Amino acid sequence: MTRSRATAVGFVAVLLWALLALFTVGSSPTPPLLLNALCFAIGGTLGLIWIAITGSLAALRQVPLRVYIFGTFGLFGYHALYFSALRLAPAAEAGLIAYLWPLLIVLFSGLLPGERLRWGHLLGACLGFAGAALIITGGGVGLSPQHFPGYLLAVLCALTWSGYSVLSRLVGTAPTATVAVFCIASAALSLPLHLMFEETVLPTTALGWAAIAGLGLGPVGLAFYVWDIGVKQGDIQLLGTSSYAAPLLSTLVLVLFGVAAPNSTLIWAALLITGGAGFAARASAKGSAV
Repeated sequence: MTRSRATAVGFVAVLLWALLALFTVGSSPTPPLLLNALCFAIGGTLGLIWIAITGSLAALRQVPLRVYIFGTFGLFGYHALYFSALRLAPAAEAGLIAYLWPLLIVLFSGLLPGERLRWGHLLGACLGFAGAALIITGGGVGLSPQHFPGYLLAVLCALTWSGYSVLSRLVGTAPTATVAVFCIASAALSLPLHLMFEETVLPTTALGWAAIAGLGLGPVGLAFYVWDIGVKQGDIQLLGTSSYAAPLLSTLVLVLFGVAAPNSTLIWAALLITGGAGFAARASAKGSAV
């Protein structure tokens, strides 16, 4: 697969993740760890089909255990944090904070061998975090204590996924089929933790079950496989750049479906986060041209 094609394949994940917040809201009142278990079971089943079609089972035996541990905790950790964040804070606001990860991917990728951070990266980071601060402070009105735990979890989401994506480059020899193992292991890890710490609450409507199925098939399923191809075989900084569409697309979807109401704070936060990511992307583009 060519580098440009792998990058295009990776961008499919961004389009799927634009639906993540909407489906997460639709899956309510399912608790986060149970939602993790259900979605990853579906995503893992997709992977098993992938393995059967591509005949990748033999290659999985050559993968070091540390890679499986790394991938499992990356996927499990991000989504446990994300689902919890959207249960504890407004979906649009928490989702925007979580979508600091494209900016952080560019920042962190500057620390990879052969890369370096530039002033544009730092300026972009300042703008992006200003957008997050605007949300957390309610547009400058003051902190919203009842939502702060959700906002904090959303920040941890961004750090987790950006770190996972960049560090994936360092384990680039692992086949994409390993993502299936990550999903199955994440489901297996989530279920006992759910039984220990949560009350089992399942959707009572067909729409709720459809949201869970949609999560498992798309944002918490196929998206992982195409993203893995993109970050390992494609242009990771270009992927980080194109991923800046994610917060705007996700917020737009929530507004279109009536989950979030458009307001000036939300609009400015989206522009700051996306604009900050744009500055970081510009810095990366200039650096690659040198």
